[in-house]
Amino acid sequence: MHIKGFVLELKRAKNEDMIALILSRDEIKSYYRFYGARHSILQVGYLLDYENEDTHSSFMPRLRNLSHIGFPWLKDKNRLLLWHNFIRSFIPHLRDTHEIENFYFELLLEAAKRWEKQNPKRVACENYIKLLKFEGRLNLPERCYICEGKIQEDVALMQAFKPAHPECIYTPSINKKKLLGFFESSSSLYLEDNEIAYLFDILTKGF
Repeated sequence: MHIKGFVLELKRAKNEDMIALILSRDEIKSYYRFYGARHSILQVGYLLDYENEDTHSSFMPRLRNLSHIGFPWLKDKNRLLLWHNFIRSFIPHLRDTHEIENFYFELLLEAAKRWEKQNPKRVACENYIKLLKFEGRLNLPERCYICEGKIQEDVALMQAFKPAHPECIYTPSINKKKLLGFFESSSSLYLEDNEIAYLFDILTKGF
């Protein structure tokens, strides 16, 4: 049976063999690929169509009959670098997870389809908000995560977009009203590019 999945991580095994960590619709799984280093389609961030050859032994399953489902932006080095930064953030976040809901695959697929025509940082931030909502971890910017005091006009953000007073964590801030609108709508339409860059930088520090 053919499976579609995103390559999250690649590790060199013996000789030119590779171990690929792949996120599919319902699981995250490591596969062995003989002479994987010779195959240009086996790259971090790529969406693959493949078959799982389960050896029914203690050894990990193998990748067979690989084909690459491409996106136009893969030839753009800047967009590809941003994609790597985004997709690699899923590794520590989903570490030790095996069976997953199809939300994560669909989230990446939606992002990949939008990556070409929109600002990739906006796409990443909007999809990250959807992820936080899905996992029930989105903290509205009402009270500071450090001192628990009420947040007034400006809010600074910690990892996972946890809100804080700028003076509590000594970092730049963003307008509370604009941020709240972004959190509620999952749309970055009313945020400036410098505000998106600020959010993206926090995002890549960890989910």
